[in-house]
Amino acid sequence: MNLPAARAVKNLHHTDARVVLTYDERFLRRRVLTTETGERFLVDLAQTTSVGVHDAFVLEDGRSVGVVPAEEDLYEVTGDDMVRLAWHIGNRHTPAQLASAAIFIQRDHVMRDMLTRLGASVREVVAPFTPEGGAYGHGRTHGHDHSHTHGPEGHDHDHGDHSHAH
Repeated sequence: MNLPAARAVKNLHHTDARVVLTYDERFLRRRVLTTETGERFLVDLAQTTSVGVHDAFVLEDGRSVGVVPAEEDLYEVTGDDMVRLAWHIGNRHTPAQLASAAIFIQRDHVMRDMLTRLGASVREVVAPFTPEGGAYGHGRTHGHDHSHTHGPEGHDHDHGDHSHAH
């Protein structure tokens, strides 16, 4: 079966169809996806890409498939010292979605235990997850990849001995 192929991603507000993807699924290079209406298509990008809200896969026939963040199991983190909590979350390279009075992260019992010990209130919620992009404009925080190369000039970090809860 010959599937329609998408070889490009563009920022579009109006699309012909939609595909619902989790945060982890929105980081891809080559994969068969299925739209909300059941149409399958092949994503075949030149490089691994972080696809965000308002991005769309452009099919070879000119149609576009918009990306919608899926609802995910998250923690809503609140507390009296949000700056301190944000620092600890960021220090572990954990993707985080920031709101005016809360930080949302993917559920992870190690993170929950640490945040609770720090005095945070941690509540389980189900919601779309759209964390902040990386500091270097590439759409992702470092997550599991600790190579830390950022663009043609490179940029390396010494992590010392601190642990990364993934």
